[in-house]
Amino acid sequence: MMLKRKKRKARAGTILAEAALVYPVLFLLVLAIILLGLGVFRYQQVAHAAREASRWASVHGAQYAKENSAAAATPQDVYTNAIAPHAAGMQAEGLAYTVTWNLDASGNPDKRPTRLVQTVDPATGLTRQVVVSNTVAVTVTYTWNTGLFGTLPVSSTSVNTISY
Repeated sequence: MMLKRKKRKARAGTILAEAALVYPVLFLLVLAIILLGLGVFRYQQVAHAAREASRWASVHGAQYAKENSAAAATPQDVYTNAIAPHAAGMQAEGLAYTVTWNLDASGNPDKRPTRLVQTVDPATGLTRQVVVSNTVAVTVTYTWNTGLFGTLPVSSTSVNTISY
């Protein structure tokens, strides 16, 4: 003998109601994942530009200029030759940079590879001169317009020893 099944009433509209609740949340989650990925990409791009700029500036100092009969690198040279080529897809007006060399005794950028610094030995109290490598620091900041969530500053600093 077969059991009789009861007929269920159709639940018209339940799928539509569930979709109306779930789809916006799912859409925002996917959008957040995409924006997070773009944010990581922009940070990597800015960090790469800062690394390349500090590398370029570290080998184009005063010694390089003297040996090649050229002027030592300026912050504008660093931007033109190292930052701008790595800024594909970035809007130029949102890009800022600073280039900082160690300062010499007169307060000018010291672009020599090394310098002598007087230090006091804490154990003996004697003053001695120590050779210290000069560095160049480059900070690149990009103000990224996300479109939906406003603007976010993305910044990276790279420091290299002057090696030329």
